[in-house]
Amino acid sequence: MITGEGASKSCCGRGLSAVEEQMSSCIQTPAGAHWSKGTIDTPSGKVLKISTELEFRDISGSWKARWGINRMRYTVPPGLYGVDNPDNTSPVFVTANYKMSFDRLRKELAGLNAWIMVLDTKGINVWCAAGKGTFGTAELVRRIAAVVLSRIVSHRTIILPQLGAPGVSAHEVRRQSGFNVVYGPVRASDIKAFLKAGMKATREMRTVKFGFVDRLVLTPVELAGIWKPVAIIAAALVIAAMTGLVTVTFSGLYPFAGAILMGAVVAPVLLPWIPGRAFSWKGWLMGFLWTLAVLRLHGGLAQTGTIWNMSALLFLLPAISAFLTMNFTGASTYTSLSGVKKEMRFAVPVIIVLAVAGIGSWLIGRF
Repeated sequence: MITGEGASKSCCGRGLSAVEEQMSSCIQTPAGAHWSKGTIDTPSGKVLKISTELEFRDISGSWKARWGINRMRYTVPPGLYGVDNPDNTSPVFVTANYKMSFDRLRKELAGLNAWIMVLDTKGINVWCAAGKGTFGTAELVRRIAAVVLSRIVSHRTIILPQLGAPGVSAHEVRRQSGFNVVYGPVRASDIKAFLKAGMKATREMRTVKFGFVDRLVLTPVELAGIWKPVAIIAAALVIAAMTGLVTVTFSGLYPFAGAILMGAVVAPVLLPWIPGRAFSWKGWLMGFLWTLAVLRLHGGLAQTGTIWNMSALLFLLPAISAFLTMNFTGASTYTSLSGVKKEMRFAVPVIIVLAVAGIGSWLIGRF
């Protein structure tokens, strides 16, 4: 009942109705699934039993995913999984098929008998997938039918992560599948306390925190996302230097490297303490302060001492920082989809104008 490429097939469940058998599929052990620890017999067939211990390859895989390495293939097959020795009364937790989300959940279920139902979110985490619609009502209802959950558990309750709520219509899920949706805590680490309290979350469990460490952990994603354009620009500069069109020096490059770090790392980490509301403004402000520091130190002006080249830095560097910090809206819990769209409608044209003005100033100063 779990699908995946390169898998080895076992037997299917028997005794299903024609519709259920069409919806369900043979159990398959995903290739390289070191977290699989045998199978569990259910009325709908065998279900993979999974480990709750994270190995080094799980930790290193998460680290690589944060840096964009194998990111879109860091998934687990959608379907139903068992933790320890679940039975028909065990709770059912729902998560995304992004492996980091799957790993965080299974780790926190250590010592519990539970089921994990994984939705096909195309390798996207719960919060982002809820915004995109892949962690949504249609996929949830379809997956309940696909794993024939009604034959596996006697209760009719499924526990969803709170951050998946924007994509799910609970009353529609109940109408179409017969299962009631209960939203669990924001963080998987609170699951045991949530269950102990009778599946009731405290205000603390419902609070979305996005602290210093949370923001810092996400900055590699921003840096990984810009390495391709940076590599292209670097290659162009090398070619231009080889042909004698420009002279490339460290003093000429470090202002731009600093603007990138200001926009992709410093501004996101210091987000709550930077004045203003718009992410692009926060990034622009940090880029502007960095530019003033560069002009003050004169390190970046060895060959660009004219008013035009100084203007180029004042236009370009804050624009770079503003653009990169604006991208961080996709990783932040501070934003909403409508707010992001509103900011982009204003910020993107301004950033483009600043960039064009900066390049124009540099060209005037150059020639």
